[in-house]
Amino acid sequence: MEATKKEQNFIVSVSPHVKSDETTSRIMWTVSIALLPALLSGLYFFGPKALFVTLLCIISSMIFEHLYFRIVEKKSAVGDGSAFLTGLLLGMNMPSSLWSVSPFTIHVPIVASFVAIVITKQLFGGLGFNVFNPALIGRAFALISWPKAMTIWSAPTAAFFAMDAKTTATPLGILKEEGVTKLIEVFGDKMSLYQQLFTGHRAGSIGETSAIALLIGGLFLLAKRYITWHIPVSFLGSAALMAWVMGGKGGLFTGDPIVHLMSGGMMLGAWFMATDYVTSPSMKTGQIIFGVGCGLLTMLIRLKGGYPEGVMFAILIMNCFAPLIDRGFRSKVFGAVKPATAKEGSK
Repeated sequence: MEATKKEQNFIVSVSPHVKSDETTSRIMWTVSIALLPALLSGLYFFGPKALFVTLLCIISSMIFEHLYFRIVEKKSAVGDGSAFLTGLLLGMNMPSSLWSVSPFTIHVPIVASFVAIVITKQLFGGLGFNVFNPALIGRAFALISWPKAMTIWSAPTAAFFAMDAKTTATPLGILKEEGVTKLIEVFGDKMSLYQQLFTGHRAGSIGETSAIALLIGGLFLLAKRYITWHIPVSFLGSAALMAWVMGGKGGLFTGDPIVHLMSGGMMLGAWFMATDYVTSPSMKTGQIIFGVGCGLLTMLIRLKGGYPEGVMFAILIMNCFAPLIDRGFRSKVFGAVKPATAKEGSK
């Protein structure tokens, strides 16, 4: 009896050969979920006006992405969650007072969403091809175009249904203009200052105020292995070191790194903006260099620049260097042989 031969079909394909169940859509929606604690904190402290600004950014971003695909006659990819995430991050980087500064500032989130989605993302080739973080470019455009509207901050009310709120300065604004002594005086004492920075009971952008909420979201992404420690730790570590060394009025090594770490967009930037897959290096060593660059530039702008905050500009500047960093630290191809030079070939 002849042995039956079992036919085997081999599928030949290009790399990568190791597959994962994770999809772009799942990653985008999971990151959005990780941002929920910070978003809910912002809504709690700033009320319905914060919800209105955030929803306006999200809806505008999704509409602009859908319209762009209609114009270029391609299948809409709004469902992958990237436009939603960009709008969410943009909204969380906006001041809640935008809706009430004047009757005309409602256009600011809409225009910022257009710049983020159409100009920064789609005109560069779509998801995966943009050089800069879309949400940060949208915010930067809004800040440069409407500086007054983008720098009026509502004081936290801790009452969701409170529509009106007085305006106040951010902790970084007070620190920049009047120093840490005045900042501590405003909050009562140093421990009260730390506590309110940690929980989020302070003026600032909608999603940046609560350090604990952002830390929860960041650790969730670490546990899911959507991000690694390299960028957040190097970002926060280098910023803390520079704040301690150069941030004090009494000379070197008299600064307060805790205030700088929990103020402004430091936590939001380190965990959610700088770790963007597309605009940050893919190699681990490169990610550490990228994070250190973000941290040092942030503190350089905060301490020596004209703006009290520097996270946004620092990340955008380092976005420019991400391809160069990756090129310098790319892995050696397995089995590759160094090509012989003309001198070696003549021997």
